[in-house]
Amino acid sequence: MSVTPRKIINDPVYGFITINHPLIFRITTHTYYQRLRRIYQMALAHLVYPGAVHTRFHHSLGAYHLMCNAISELCSKGVEITPEEEVAAKAAILLHDIGHGPFSHALENVLLRGIHHETLSLHIMRLLNEEFGGELQMAIDIFTDKYPKRFLHQLVSGQLDVDRMDYLTRDSFFTGVSEGVIGYDRIIKMMTVNNGELMVEEKGIYSIEKFLVARRLMYWQVYLHRTVLAAEKMLVKIIERVRFLYTSDSVSLGTGTAIDYFIDGFEGKMDEKALRNFVRLDDFDFIHAIKIWSKQEDIVLRTLCQGILDRKLLKTKLQANPFEQTFMQQKLAGACQKLGISAEEAEYLVFAGEAVNTMYKTEDERINILFKDGTVTDISQVDNALIHKTLTSTVKKFYICYYE
Repeated sequence: MSVTPRKIINDPVYGFITINHPLIFRITTHTYYQRLRRIYQMALAHLVYPGAVHTRFHHSLGAYHLMCNAISELCSKGVEITPEEEVAAKAAILLHDIGHGPFSHALENVLLRGIHHETLSLHIMRLLNEEFGGELQMAIDIFTDKYPKRFLHQLVSGQLDVDRMDYLTRDSFFTGVSEGVIGYDRIIKMMTVNNGELMVEEKGIYSIEKFLVARRLMYWQVYLHRTVLAAEKMLVKIIERVRFLYTSDSVSLGTGTAIDYFIDGFEGKMDEKALRNFVRLDDFDFIHAIKIWSKQEDIVLRTLCQGILDRKLLKTKLQANPFEQTFMQQKLAGACQKLGISAEEAEYLVFAGEAVNTMYKTEDERINILFKDGTVTDISQVDNALIHKTLTSTVKKFYICYYE
């Protein structure tokens, strides 16, 4: 008789997290999952908040823990969840971010152009499903919203999923930014299911509002902090410059890692060869590549790479209106003069864009409140709510990054 492996992980945010099912154990010990230890959850945010060095591994385990709590709470309220569905939902949340590449969102759609991390997660889940003899099929159905009990998918991916609850809680913990603290435990206690949809009981309205406000504040204070923005845009410019230089036979930019394949050989099709290369990639590979590229003769590439390594980042300004073209031209001319480069080369070091933050997107999925009388109302339409007037408004800021 085989004994079910049982592991207890000491997490700094929630305390002890228990793994007590063979399938969950096999997932967490698999090489594809262990790769998440080597991918920062918040990319280069640690250049501003030094404590933000937690990983996708930490986050996925935290989201798994919250999924365990949410399922337990729903079952206690009479929601029918079979043991098989419980394991599948836990497997789905463990694997929801397995498709992240180096530096997570910072290089998404850049290193692998046009491919979202959720698409990559699904590819890897299917690969694991073959290896595990089909044991992940229900998890895949939940992840892709094809399983009949839709509330299980909403717990994995929705406006109020355990993914968001963990990353807000965890990111605020590791950055020390208290504005991101949410009442995740109360939100889970207030969860319920009505007509197959995940909802929140009336008593949880203000906890939901706090959750939405915390998310907006964390975006402006942490995720879209101007220095974090500069660092992560520099990563993008490094990839763009390397791709440009790869067209010259006289320049050798090989790193000896799978990055070479995606810089030069990847044609946009996620076939088996591409997938096998992708699951070998992590932040360490990219840092290794940056170290190599920082020694290149190309001034632009060298400046960008040394800037990341030594934290000599591009200056950044944020404002409500687009920047004047004369200001942009002034900064371009300054970069040309200081580095002795052309105007085309200076565009890698002086560029503008816009950052957008929406607290609550009603076109995606709604957070529904279930009132005691049985009526259901979207959180943005609740009477006397603290923030309903600004809940769905989009805040846009324009940025410029420049060499100085």
